[in-house]
Amino acid sequence: MKLFATLLTIIAATSLPLSAFAAPGCIECHEKETPAAVVQWKESAHAKAGIGCEKCHGTDHDKMLRGEAKVTIKVCAPCHKKAAEDHLASRHSLALQAGWGCTRKLPSRKPGECRFCHREGDETAKIKAQCARFLKQSPEMQEIGCNYCHSVATACDSCHSKHSTSLKIVRDPNSCAKCHMGPDHPQWEMWQTSLHGTLNQSAGRSVGPDCQTCHMPRGSHNVSGGLTMNSGGVPSPAKEAEPERQKMLKICAECHAPTFGKKELERGDAVRAQSLAMLKEAERIVWELNDLGLLDPMPAQRPEHPLSGAKLVTDAQMLYEDTSHIERLFFKMKKYDYARTIKGAYHQNPAYTHWYGNAEMKMDLIDIKAEAARLKERKGTAPTLTAEEELTLLKKKFDRGVLSAEQYSAEKAKVLERVK
Repeated sequence: MKLFATLLTIIAATSLPLSAFAAPGCIECHEKETPAAVVQWKESAHAKAGIGCEKCHGTDHDKMLRGEAKVTIKVCAPCHKKAAEDHLASRHSLALQAGWGCTRKLPSRKPGECRFCHREGDETAKIKAQCARFLKQSPEMQEIGCNYCHSVATACDSCHSKHSTSLKIVRDPNSCAKCHMGPDHPQWEMWQTSLHGTLNQSAGRSVGPDCQTCHMPRGSHNVSGGLTMNSGGVPSPAKEAEPERQKMLKICAECHAPTFGKKELERGDAVRAQSLAMLKEAERIVWELNDLGLLDPMPAQRPEHPLSGAKLVTDAQMLYEDTSHIERLFFKMKKYDYARTIKGAYHQNPAYTHWYGNAEMKMDLIDIKAEAARLKERKGTAPTLTAEEELTLLKKKFDRGVLSAEQYSAEKAKVLERVK
């Protein structure tokens, strides 16, 4: 009975003109105004299934012209339930929280931006979005330089075409490249120039895996499977990391011996730990200068950080503008070179791991130490601190979690013992 109903549907669909599946006037007008979109729709699975324009876009044309009838995941999810569920469980669904920020205090903001985080007529944010770097940009740069990638959280057409449903488009690694490239996360370049990428381009997907093979196995829309660190390279707790590691090992085992995949990933873990230790050393130097009042300029002497005010920020919300020179060096080390080192290691790319990553990190540390020495010398900082200054610095380190209670107590005792 079910098969008979399906056949009737197919027969009915093929006996009607495609324009019958669209709201009156859509096709006739858009064949003149946006002919390519109509051609793509006519060749799509949507058209073949009798899904017309109004099913996705609605019928309020004025709302469409105002840009208020976006086709978001909310529109796609009822028909594509599994894909939507996978996506919402992945890091792609967190892109708004990672990349945007509330613009209500910005004089140049566009009122329409509110809809990205707020439901219509509701002041409560549907997502928690904050990004200091986003808030520092002009509206135009926010749109093309930030939102274009981070809208993947709610916009399926970030990866899929707007009107074509061809899977060839989203199975092409180039669809990932527009966001996963550049100085801070060049995964596409790393893959393209790795042995995996070379084999893929010369011998095909059955010999060389691509982004989708490892990160979207069997068409899954959860791109986070197998990842054991956050987007900033901070390792996940063991309880969370171990199940993900097993997922990735299972994927590796489709082409490699289990021991090979395990060894490769553990080597990446070691590179990550070594690189993170180097990064923390540089961060301690920056904070020590801040504690001594030697940053030039100090946070209180420059435009306020959009989220933290007149405070030093070296976490995920650090800026590359309106900072001191040594903070700019640290930004490069953390956001570019650390990321290239560890992501290059996990993507089996020797050049990115070493020369674009590790070597740059080590030279960054040299520059940071040299700049710190210059600032101390310029300010005339004494080679040794008074006991009172040492105690103040220890207290600041304890307050921000650099020292444990036991370490703080021990270091304080040493200072007090010395001045008896």
